Amino acid sequence: MAFIRSGFRRAEFAKRKGIYNAMGENVMIQSRKIPLYSQLIRFHHNIMVASNVTFLTHDVTHNILNNAFPDNKFTEKIGCIEIMDNVFIGANSTILYNVRIGPKAIVAAGSVVTRDVPENSIVGGNPARVIGTFDDYVKKRLLDLDAYSEALKPKDQRIKQELVVLEWAKFQAKN
Repeated sequence: MAFIRSGFRRAEFAKRKGIYNAMGENVMIQSRKIPLYSQLIRFHHNIMVASNVTFLTHDVTHNILNNAFPDNKFTEKIGCIEIMDNVFIGANSTILYNVRIGPKAIVAAGSVVTRDVPENSIVGGNPARVIGTFDDYVKKRLLDLDAYSEALKPKDQRIKQELVVLEWAKFQAKN
């Protein structure tokens, strides 16, 4: 998977190889890391996972505890992760085990998700907490639909120099 450039192709490869427990349609996984116990992860439909997202299906504190308390036998703690429909997970986020990310949710970049994410919510921070709603985000984005002409819109992850100039002008005008 590490050598597949496209996040969509990477997800299709994972689906064909049965790497995860389930993989729905229109899933993109930019992250190149395959988590330990990946069969404990389910992806539903229309999910975008940005770069460097970490899915933790386990912890290894049992190793420390067993050495610190040799009379006890602590076992490795594991759990499932489920990502429902219409979810975006931002870059450098960490999703811990026993978490379900509800439908129509956005996880902000750099978040640490330690508990379930409610439907129709945006979460962010460490630990992640609700900071907005998916529906409000959609309304904001609808206002941006005509931000620039069809001829200037990014295509195949490339942008024209004219769009670069336009974006820098907008950025400098607000600062």
